[in-house]
Amino acid sequence: MVSIEELIGLLTPVVEEFSVDLDDLTLSKAGKRRVLDVTLDGDNGVDLDKVAAVSRAISEVLDETDVMGSLPYTLEVGTRGVNNPLIKPVHWARNVGRLVVVAGDAINATGRIIGFEDPMVTLEISGKERTLSIAEISRANIEVEFKKRESNLLADEELVEDN
Repeated sequence: MVSIEELIGLLTPVVEEFSVDLDDLTLSKAGKRRVLDVTLDGDNGVDLDKVAAVSRAISEVLDETDVMGSLPYTLEVGTRGVNNPLIKPVHWARNVGRLVVVAGDAINATGRIIGFEDPMVTLEISGKERTLSIAEISRANIEVEFKKRESNLLADEELVEDN
């Protein structure tokens, strides 16, 4: 069976051609099939068109090589999404400005990431800044905020004034 390291080595250059990162890769069994799950991430996010293009490119590379062997498999390509925890330094850097729920021996709070310089993250918690090492944080997840963006608020105000 192919190793995860071999797959990462083979697929990373393919993914990077699209200016995105191969964030994670897992190979698991699902009945008689295997599932190759590739997770993408990027500094500016990854849209569905890019996911589709990367998926096609990965599929072509896998078809051209015998790396997956003769056993059937399913290829799943997607993005990190907001449910995935912040694990790598790049995850912290890409989420500056977002609300995050953090837990660990040194902290258990919800705050906004206002700065990151590996390995130190600065959070604004209840109006106060707190800087700590990401090594002190055992769990961190983005908190989804449901509010209008500033540009949408301005457009709404213009509609009201026009009436």
